[in-house]
Amino acid sequence: MRIALLQINTTVGDLEGNASLIAEGVLESARQGAGLVITPELSLMGYLPRDLLMNEGFIKEADATLGRLARELVDSPAVLVGTATENPGTTGRPLRNSAVLLAGGDRVAAFHKTLLPTYDVFDEDRYFEPAPGPHVLEWQGRRIGISICEDVWNDRDFWQRPRYPVDPIQNLAAAGAEVIVNLSASPLVAGKQKLREKMLSHMAHKHGRPILYTNLVGGNDDLIFDGRSCAVDAGGKLVARAKGFAEDLLIVDLDPVLAGRIELEQSQPEAEIWQALVLGVRDYARKTGFRSVLLGLSGGIDSALTAAIAAEAMGPENVLGVMMPSPYSSQGSVADSVTLAANLGIRSITIPIEKMMGSFEQALAPAFAGRKADVTEENIQARIRGNLLMALSNKFGSLLLTTGNKSELSVGYCTLYGDMSGGLAVIADLPKMMVYSVSRWRNQRKPDIPAAILTKAPSAELRPDQTDQDSLPPYDILDRILELHIEQNKPSEYIIEQGFERATVERVLRLVKIAEFKRKQAAPGLKVTSRAFGTGWRMPIARKM
Repeated sequence: MRIALLQINTTVGDLEGNASLIAEGVLESARQGAGLVITPELSLMGYLPRDLLMNEGFIKEADATLGRLARELVDSPAVLVGTATENPGTTGRPLRNSAVLLAGGDRVAAFHKTLLPTYDVFDEDRYFEPAPGPHVLEWQGRRIGISICEDVWNDRDFWQRPRYPVDPIQNLAAAGAEVIVNLSASPLVAGKQKLREKMLSHMAHKHGRPILYTNLVGGNDDLIFDGRSCAVDAGGKLVARAKGFAEDLLIVDLDPVLAGRIELEQSQPEAEIWQALVLGVRDYARKTGFRSVLLGLSGGIDSALTAAIAAEAMGPENVLGVMMPSPYSSQGSVADSVTLAANLGIRSITIPIEKMMGSFEQALAPAFAGRKADVTEENIQARIRGNLLMALSNKFGSLLLTTGNKSELSVGYCTLYGDMSGGLAVIADLPKMMVYSVSRWRNQRKPDIPAAILTKAPSAELRPDQTDQDSLPPYDILDRILELHIEQNKPSEYIIEQGFERATVERVLRLVKIAEFKRKQAAPGLKVTSRAFGTGWRMPIARKM
């Protein structure tokens, strides 16, 4: 038996477009001799539809689209399509997260997800009713266990603390499934693929069953799906892996031995992050209807990396870099921005802001009489630049990319309605040291970022001789404290015990707390770490802790 793992890039809510991707994949699978095609989780609707699932019209149209797809594929191999189906019960949530088998022009059977995640970016219990299992499909003389995404993430021997009392994979094995397939929409976290394959290998070896895993690819809002669908044999050996960060069709033969194509993996985390962010920008722009992007070029490392990502994602001809020098901008920063734009091949313009700063100073002089200049005047500069960038975005219909990193966003070292203005925060989940690391990796591939940008001290250049370390701890120290607190959820005492100064830790954690109101108003940021300031971050603004 030959099974096709159909790794596609869906758009949330685009029922016809997603159905076309599925149909095209099934037809190609037929040409390659597949007898069964597996699509990703909720592939017909796109993942995650969120509150579209509360729209009765959307659910009805999805059902109608599924029926049309079944009829279109009447003479094609059977396909398991990820979609939501109505819960026929009289209690519980009205929908189930399902895999519907289409064969012979009709809907033959439906299999439902058991484990519904409600952590990090997930909130599936809001919409779906969990289904009792196990779900075994008898097809072409095989007993195939059907699981959906989270169902494979709860092996009690693999995880120190399983989240759920039920293990659907164990139940499938006990029910006599000879092979287990998984329809997945598993978002990227840098380094996660190694964990996935290790987990799948463990379960396959433990239960003596091959496991075939189909994952979604593409960007949807703040989430990036990396694909890399794969298969492991009954002994736990990896025998097939699809491409990362691209659509693919992976054919896996069950007879006589489980076998398929294995795409090579990038070993460097910087390469993985680069590919993820390029895909995230490209898909965010495409799926929201933008054909061009713009950003401010400051001469610093953050805007340089963002510009390089944008040029790769959109094509350099579709990127505009805007230089807005003030009296405090160094000649080196201006020159570095010019060189960067030329190296990347992007368009650039210069709009000096000195006269606008003078207009604000004059207008506010009566109100500010007797008060010294402080951060207020620095923020005005940032807001002038934000207004200019938004004006260009409006006029040209281009998506404005913000350039702030995770370190800055964590501690509020950014200006609301200034440098935070924009439609997508490209590197908002990259700590400052990782920004440098990815930039150096990019320069080894193609040295577009001027060396001076990589070596000079970071500065917002909002006052004479300013550097970031005037206000913040050194970034290597700051990033480690932030990682322990934000990604590992460690309290101050634990962090201090790791050797960090008490005063520094307490100051950083206080800054994280009081900057919450800024983050609530920030542009969506592409997620690449285990915990980002997006849909998975749910901190209250008004709090004591």
